[in-house]
Amino acid sequence: MLFALALIPVIGLLLFIYFKDKKEKEPVGLLIGLFFAGLGSVIPAIILEAIGQLILDGVFPYESALKGVLLAMIIVGPAEEMGKYACLRLITWKNKHFDYSYDAIVYAVFTSLGFAAIENVGYVYSGGLSTALMRMFTAVPGHTCFAVFMGYFYSKAKYASITGNKADYKKYNALSMIIPIIVHGVYDAIVLGGTTTEEIILAGMSILLWIVYVIVMFIFAFITVLKSSKNDFCIVTLPGSVQTIYNPAFLGTWTCGCGTVNQLNFCSKCGSQRPIADTWTCPGCGTVSAFKFCGRCGCPRPQVQPQMMPGQPAPGQMYRQPVPQHMSSQQTYQQPAPQHMSSQQTYQQPMPQQMPPQQYGQMPQQGQPQIQPQAPRQPGQMPPNGMM
Repeated sequence: MLFALALIPVIGLLLFIYFKDKKEKEPVGLLIGLFFAGLGSVIPAIILEAIGQLILDGVFPYESALKGVLLAMIIVGPAEEMGKYACLRLITWKNKHFDYSYDAIVYAVFTSLGFAAIENVGYVYSGGLSTALMRMFTAVPGHTCFAVFMGYFYSKAKYASITGNKADYKKYNALSMIIPIIVHGVYDAIVLGGTTTEEIILAGMSILLWIVYVIVMFIFAFITVLKSSKNDFCIVTLPGSVQTIYNPAFLGTWTCGCGTVNQLNFCSKCGSQRPIADTWTCPGCGTVSAFKFCGRCGCPRPQVQPQMMPGQPAPGQMYRQPVPQHMSSQQTYQQPAPQHMSSQQTYQQPMPQQMPPQQYGQMPQQGQPQIQPQAPRQPGQMPPNGMM
């Protein structure tokens, strides 16, 4: 039961982060590898924390609030977060599946919760049910928050590296380590500083401060996850330039103008974009895209309509030449069907006779056939030529 209580919050948070990846799910094998790598990062963290504890004990032979704060800020926070970052960097930085901005948060959370899982099991078995319930709502989500901040800046560092922006790469790469260390260090510093003080008022104030800090941290991390998931974009293409979806990298290698042979859509050395010939502009959001879907909004590529000459019928409609004047009245011609008939059907109609109006007693003009008037037929008289 204690083992289940230790792992339930870990599994729940992993599933939440995983299903927030809307654009392109990450390989399960890669995520499992990151989880166990984070689990293994506990070993160097324990070693570093033990060394730091010995150093602090030599400087501060007695327990104090200052010693607890220093232990959290300069030993525990850096030892744990740097170990997670090392695993994250070694496994994912050059991985071909790291192609969308939200991927970095997924990778960082799976690494961090691997660490949190083994740590939580140890604390729960030593502290019992009360410890399991408290850490279910504080420590495990706390490790998730540290990872969200790490992944957010880690993604920006990767994008800056792909596009050749060295200044942004250095800045965001440093922030991907510094921000989680500070957030983690403050989280532990409030707890350790409050528990080592002998003043009841200070201890009570530290607990209240810690609760407020945890709530604010959870809110910021939750908003970061939602915004990053909603604004997820392909980091191997430039926003505002050619976007891709489901197939972020073109097949085959290409040689940049600087001489570097690349596989992705941007040169790994200078950041130049791969030459793209077949592009289209999304009618919904105006993004220049490639392939069959818009890389920003997912709108399908519109079908190209063939250009028509003036007077040319639309596809599927029948086109018939008008009847020449030399055709006789006994010939037939075809014309489009009435509205109640299909556009693919035609019907035949005898050619109308163009006969000039004649009046009885009027002499016909030259070249026109003479029409003889007939007297009214008497009742019982047979029509001429046997016609009825």
